[in-house]
Amino acid sequence: MALRWGIVSAGLIASDFTTVLGTLPRSDHQVVAVAARDLSRAKEFARKHDIPKAYGSYAELAKDPNVEVVYVGTQHPQHKDTVLLCLAAGKAVLCEKPMGVTAAEVREMVAEARSRGLFLMEAIWTRFFPAVDALKSALAQGIVGDLRVARAEFGFNLTHVPRAIDAAQAGGSLLDLGIYCVQFISMVFNGQKPEKISAVGRLYETGVDDTVSVLLQYPGGVHASFTCSITAELSNTASVSGTKGMAQIQKSWCPTELVLNGVRKEFPLPEVPNKVYNFINGTGMTYEAEHIRECLRKGLKESPVIPLAESELLADILEEVRKAIGITFPQDKY
Repeated sequence: MALRWGIVSAGLIASDFTTVLGTLPRSDHQVVAVAARDLSRAKEFARKHDIPKAYGSYAELAKDPNVEVVYVGTQHPQHKDTVLLCLAAGKAVLCEKPMGVTAAEVREMVAEARSRGLFLMEAIWTRFFPAVDALKSALAQGIVGDLRVARAEFGFNLTHVPRAIDAAQAGGSLLDLGIYCVQFISMVFNGQKPEKISAVGRLYETGVDDTVSVLLQYPGGVHASFTCSITAELSNTASVSGTKGMAQIQKSWCPTELVLNGVRKEFPLPEVPNKVYNFINGTGMTYEAEHIRECLRKGLKESPVIPLAESELLADILEEVRKAIGITFPQDKY
């Protein structure tokens, strides 16, 4: 039986995810409703993606009995209220990253999902790419030896994107791009909590974080580092080095190749002709969508790949870094 999706938001990322769902068998996935705060935008989105119902409020979609799982693609500050609204209506939820602006928001959402016995997952699509699976397998097999250091960089000039430089929208490099770096490092270290975090950062003129570099120390003296930026293009690679070699991925947020001890292997994405995406390698969302279906059909309440405890940890790390460099948002309650 098809998984019945409701899409909250008519933005660019929601459009890509909906496009991906439309490439999968209708017997597995169907988008049955979309909601935006502007009904005309919802209707336009519904026409574009051939969705039967369009709503002018998130609450209406949450109440739709035909919706089984909700994809939340709103801007960061709207995540918490939207997720809580959908959980209260008994829906499973896939929420775009970062799940919350603050660690407290993430904990509130996680507690609500658990208390209601409902599925909730942070949409870190990177985790489901075959190249990442191959990297995890190589690490588990000890191919790079004992871990010594992990590194990640993610940076683009995003100053032309109003949301990215707006403190009221929780803009800045950490929540938009740093989340990818942090999740990579957390994956490498199996969701361990770092023993020590230090950070330096430059602020943008609007008060958001511009460029940030972070050092994380883990038990045994091994460590990781990452840099993220919304004003400079970085290498956008991620790597793991050990006593026997190194593994590296390019386009670290949506990788299609893995270089393992100097040997390059490619992992091409599904080819779907005549589909246009707003973001590079958008078709890679296929793997995330299939994972959600698998989890729900098994009756799981959280993902084994991105467990809720790890989403809480990622939020904790990002918040500690923000404190270290002096970035606060209206949602902070220090």
